[in-house]
Amino acid sequence: MTDFADAARQSTKRLRELFPRTPLQRNDYLSRRYGAEIWLKREDLSPVRSYKLRGAFTAMRKVRAAKPEQTEFVCASAGNHAQGVAFACKHFGVTGTIFMPVTTPQQKIDKTRAFGGDWVRIVLTGDYFDKTLGAAQAFCTEKGAHFLSPFDDEDVIEGQASVAVEMLDQLGQAPDLVILPVGGGGLASGVTRYLRSEAPQTEFRFVEPLGGASLTAALAGHGPVTLKKVNSFVDGAAVARLGARTFEALKIVRADEVLLAPEDRICVTMLEMLNIEGIVLEPAGALSIDVLPELADLIAGKTVICVTSGGNFDFERLPEVKERAQRYSGVKKYFILRMPQRPGALREFLSMLGPDDDIARFEYLKKSARNFGSVLIGIETSRAENFKLLFDQLDEAAFSYRDITNDDILSEFLI
Repeated sequence: MTDFADAARQSTKRLRELFPRTPLQRNDYLSRRYGAEIWLKREDLSPVRSYKLRGAFTAMRKVRAAKPEQTEFVCASAGNHAQGVAFACKHFGVTGTIFMPVTTPQQKIDKTRAFGGDWVRIVLTGDYFDKTLGAAQAFCTEKGAHFLSPFDDEDVIEGQASVAVEMLDQLGQAPDLVILPVGGGGLASGVTRYLRSEAPQTEFRFVEPLGGASLTAALAGHGPVTLKKVNSFVDGAAVARLGARTFEALKIVRADEVLLAPEDRICVTMLEMLNIEGIVLEPAGALSIDVLPELADLIAGKTVICVTSGGNFDFERLPEVKERAQRYSGVKKYFILRMPQRPGALREFLSMLGPDDDIARFEYLKKSARNFGSVLIGIETSRAENFKLLFDQLDEAAFSYRDITNDDILSEFLI
């Protein structure tokens, strides 16, 4: 056993002060679907509904042991790390100042405050995370507080490794494959470092959101690279720059071991797990399950662990998730139709709709000419193939239309 593995085991034991180990559950539905033994490490069932509590607690515990006089801690986070830090602050009875962007949903602010109680103070500043982070670091310097990094910290990485300690003990054998979500790399670093020591035969696959592929960029650039643009939908893993320490642990990863998950496809996975299995996952928490179809040939007959990293999902986002899932699956489309301004034109269009087609949006945009009017139409149907029949009929009737479903600029403006 390496020094890191021994430290991870000791940290795992100390975590029992806070909560029992999270379940490792065999999922019958996924196992049947892929002809494999699919296990879910349910980090979404931790006290703060994510694995982040592990790293926050471990780092805070070790700082307190080395410097008992350190009673002021600071973090910058819009989500799970903030909640983990708040929970740890209350446990240790120390003061925490948590900086969050002004745009943070009220639900996340309220949950962070609930976990920390009177031990934490929340400061809302900056429209974007980099501004929030800068304010937090400046506050640390001014107050002599200790900054708790969400991932780029050796003690945090050690704490996240407890996920691997538990899964290996629970399974009782080395899995063939472990699938890990990647944001800043703290979880992936800790789990891989432990399993490479204790289960060297285990393989890995790493999953990033398509709009936040910081590990992919780091591997290509031979070091952490700051992404110019990040899609924030997968907020638990949409990180613009991989950590320097986490890169040291992950730099041996092959490029073909990293998979990218489109944000809209993740929505399909979230709905599937909610509707079929009753499991509530946030977008980052669904990453490891989302790539299973791509790995179907590889995992057949094998034992696979997917880490479901978090379940902090605000149900006010459910309509957006459903909408994105339908559009990705091809069963909902939006298009602009030039409707002839003559009696019977609307009736003619409606007659083209099939029995499973439903109008979800119908809005006149403007009259572009005396004889035509532009109409924004949204249609839901049961099968993606139904749209070919509709568009064939529109072409045959010489109706002019434009599909804007995947036109990001137009759809964002109009829809």
